Amino acid sequence: MDIDAWIWWLIGAVGLGIPLVLTAMPEFGMFAVGAVAGAVTAALGFGITAQVIVFVIVSVALVAVVRPVAARHRAGTPALATGIDALKGRQARVLERVDAEGGRIKLAGEIWSARSLDATRVFEPGDEVDVVEIEGATAVVI
Repeated sequence: MDIDAWIWWLIGAVGLGIPLVLTAMPEFGMFAVGAVAGAVTAALGFGITAQVIVFVIVSVALVAVVRPVAARHRAGTPALATGIDALKGRQARVLERVDAEGGRIKLAGEIWSARSLDATRVFEPGDEVDVVEIEGATAVVI
């Protein structure tokens, strides 16, 4: 029993798809697509040399093009700040005098205890301050 070359290419594509699912390495998927391209080349009647060349070109092209785009996409997605991390960098209004010892501010519609980052700075009621850190339930402001 003689199996056509295109069937061997499809078996190879399935074989490359298994590690893709098990390891979540997208490169295996790109090689599997190259194997499918090799199967199409074989089904069209081209020789083994053309089949291997098509497999290599398609696989390398996918790795060269898709991988950097995916890496940029992964790296470019900003993390959504939530909780106290979302309060850092926001402005607040001083309600009670804020110094290195303490005070009160209105931050994001809520009243927070606060202290000055710089021990020599004092903020009076009505002043606008910037939150640089949250330490427990106290906002550190400048």
